[in-house]
Amino acid sequence: MPEQRRGFFLGFSAYLIWGLFPLYWKLLDQTGAVELLAHRIVWSLVTIVVLVVTLRKFGQVKALLAEPRRRWPLIAAAFLISVNWGTYIWAVGHGHVVETSLGYFITPLFTVLLGVFVLKEKLRPMQWTALGIAFVAVLGLAIENGKPPWVAIALTFSFGFYGLAKKKAGAGAIEGMAIESGTVAPLALVAIAVLGMHGDATVTHHGAGYLALVVLTGPITAVPLLMFGAAATRVSLTTLGLLNYIAPIMQFICGLVIFHEQMTSMRWVGFSLVWVALALFTFDSMHTRRRTLALERAAVTAAAV
Repeated sequence: MPEQRRGFFLGFSAYLIWGLFPLYWKLLDQTGAVELLAHRIVWSLVTIVVLVVTLRKFGQVKALLAEPRRRWPLIAAAFLISVNWGTYIWAVGHGHVVETSLGYFITPLFTVLLGVFVLKEKLRPMQWTALGIAFVAVLGLAIENGKPPWVAIALTFSFGFYGLAKKKAGAGAIEGMAIESGTVAPLALVAIAVLGMHGDATVTHHGAGYLALVVLTGPITAVPLLMFGAAATRVSLTTLGLLNYIAPIMQFICGLVIFHEQMTSMRWVGFSLVWVALALFTFDSMHTRRRTLALERAAVTAAAV
């Protein structure tokens, strides 16, 4: 299989798994979000430690820890992704799957906004238009609900800043995740212990099958991340950007079709505006990339002549 096709398959699979996560977390709705988050962190760490040992990446992990310039962004990323995971688990358990999809639809646009204010990047007119439309959509949803869509906003902000922190760190998927999991794992273990002492721990109360599903939250967290990392080295950023929409589309379908969450007229309008904004943003990105590639080819041809 050609490398580019393999990369597409790996990327598609990663986003498909992320998109189907609501179905998995619904199987664990007998357990509270804090306990599930704590177990996800612990079992993710176990999975990553196995991978670090198997792939002999201890040296890379040690090197990252030795560089404050890269270590501190990863520590920040650990707390940001924990907020993201915790919000997502809670939202699925409380019937807000459609709103989680809204958060991940908006995330690419928020990431662009971070690029403007933090990295001092320049936006093209169509990108500003897309951001304006998305803002109107969120404002309309807030007016309709009587409050902002906090789940979507929390997911957008936490994952957007997580991506920024990861960019600052410049770490590989496995070694970066090792530091992230190791940073918050002590807090997760404390949470599990406290819940147990108060008689509020539930993961062992529903049989061996249920406990196995909880343990598997580690591998199902690590596997798509590794798939994504492998895809990123094999396909273009444009392809990755388009694949990015698979996850929120699947989450939206799960919430609407499988979990029968309510979609009011205003919600449809709000989501439609977000989709229009994403369409404009994607079209502009693809058009700009094609033009850049054409200019590069022309420059190479001119240099050869």
